[in-house]
Amino acid sequence: MSKRNERNRKYKRVIAVTLMLTLLASGCGKEKPKSNNILRVGVVTYTQDDPFINAMTDKLKENFKEMESEDFKIIVSVKNGDDNQQDQNEIVEEMIDAGCDVLCVNLVDRTAPSRIIRMAKQESIPIIFFNREPVKEDIMQWEKLYYVGCDAEQSGVMQGEIVANYLKNHPEVDVNKDGKIQYVLLEGEAGHQDAISRTDYAVKTLIEHDVKLEKLSYQFADWNRGQAENRMTRLIQQYGKEIELVISNNDEMALGAVEACRKAGYRGNDWPVIFGIDGLEDALNAIKNGQMQGTVYNDNEDQASELAKLSVEVFRGDNKYRSQLTDGRYYVSEYRQVDEENVDEFLEK
Repeated sequence: MSKRNERNRKYKRVIAVTLMLTLLASGCGKEKPKSNNILRVGVVTYTQDDPFINAMTDKLKENFKEMESEDFKIIVSVKNGDDNQQDQNEIVEEMIDAGCDVLCVNLVDRTAPSRIIRMAKQESIPIIFFNREPVKEDIMQWEKLYYVGCDAEQSGVMQGEIVANYLKNHPEVDVNKDGKIQYVLLEGEAGHQDAISRTDYAVKTLIEHDVKLEKLSYQFADWNRGQAENRMTRLIQQYGKEIELVISNNDEMALGAVEACRKAGYRGNDWPVIFGIDGLEDALNAIKNGQMQGTVYNDNEDQASELAKLSVEVFRGDNKYRSQLTDGRYYVSEYRQVDEENVDEFLEK
């Protein structure tokens, strides 16, 4: 082992010990006996830079707080994997060592939950995966594994439908009048199942609605607003006003495209129509202001509520909500379409 690797390993051990001492100080540790009156929840997200996940996590903490009583306390520790599966694995291990009763995990890599599952199973700690769905073979390998999220295919279909409906009612989008819509697509990340599903089904649905498309470019922007702005700026430099439609796998990237168009000085018909997914507040305001034309609302409040209820239920060994899960494991929240006609309803939420 190199000296550098040895220093890194020692550094991570120091971090682990520090985390455990912190949790012990807050009452979440194995040094104290387990109690049916105290639930210790470890929440691990894939990154700290995703506004949708951050909003869901904030709502989850609110839900846990509301579920407390004089006789029942919930201690929540929230960490992120910094977009690195190995780092996330180590954080989960630290939380297990610190004595958490339930884990809520938003995987960095949905295809690589094996180590997390193995560690939790050894200590009989239930895991509720959320937002990024493990493959079914992984979920089904142990009875204490669950998933809360949405159907990515449904979001792609709904996005395709809302785009098709807009194009039908706004023929002026076809600026060059060639009978085709020239479009660019902003994808979340290479190989990510949600990105693949959202992309494939959005385009497929448009074709099924007899929309003639001409793809100018696909660009990966890792779900990130800044990266999407950079990609869109280059696309504008390359294609200019040929771009009539921007389809984005999420609102953050759609908002990056909005900013690129703004900085390019676009006005009126120069501005391509832009559609996202998630229903972020910034995106809803962009729809209200005419900078975006639609999104697909991903109900993070509903999912946070289910995460909280399931966490308490699996801790107590109850079966009220679990009995309603698909295959006893899955809670699938429904998407909703948003455009200029109903955006105020979602802004009020």
